[in-house]
Parts: sequence; C-alpha cells; structure tokens
Amino acid sequence: QVQLVESGGGLVQAGGSLRLSCAASGRTASLRAVGWFRQAPGKEREFVATISYSGASTRYHDSVKGRFTISRDNAMNTVHLQMNSLKPEDTAVYYCAAAEGFSIATLARLYDYWGQGTQVTVSS
Repeated sequence: QVQLVESGGGLVQAGGSLRLSCAASGRTASLRAVGWFRQAPGKEREFVATISYSGASTRYHDSVKGRFTISRDNAMNTVHLQMNSLKPEDTAVYYCAAAEGFSIATLARLYDYWGQGTQVTVSS
C-alpha cells in the first residue's frame, strides 16, 4: 500500500502563488507516476499535471501550462506543484494521486492511490 499526504493549500489573491506538496510513504518502489487533479464545486475531477516517478517526463493540462510546474524530490519521495499567476478559476480541492501501471497518465481511473485533498482558493 501507498499513502499520500498533500499540503500547501490555502487562500491567495489572483496573481499570487502557492506550492503544493505530496508526500508518499509505504511501498513507493512500485510507483511509476504521480499526478495532481482538482475538483471544483459542481464539477468533475480534472487532470492538472503529472510526472513520471523518475522525474524524466511531465505533462500538463492546457489551462495551467506556463503557470504550474510539477517536480519531484527523489530523496524525500515528495512531488511538488508550484502554482504561479493563480486565477479564480483555479479554485478547487487539489488531489495528489499515484499510479503503478503507467509512467505518464492523465486519466484519473489509471491512478491507484489518492490523497485526501487540499483546498486552494483564489480570490479576485
């Protein structure tokens, strides 16, 4: 089993920045990818960004390209999501997820483990 714990959410004004972190523990040697998803009230969960566990490959949703950066700290088994130039439409609960079967995955159903989520609120 793998446990994921997110941190770093909060309230920020439009144009500001936040850094989310996802700490993985347990059987992390089985993991091949870590991703971030978000879910706004009344909307479906959507893909934000993903990184292969080696850190060699990344992929982003078009809406966050150039503003968000996903990175991996191998020593700490931690994945970060640096979010800059935040917009009110970025407001959502952000979830960290980990996959064993794919090194790059943008579909939520391909992920095996999920964190509890952290709230990000961007005020206008």
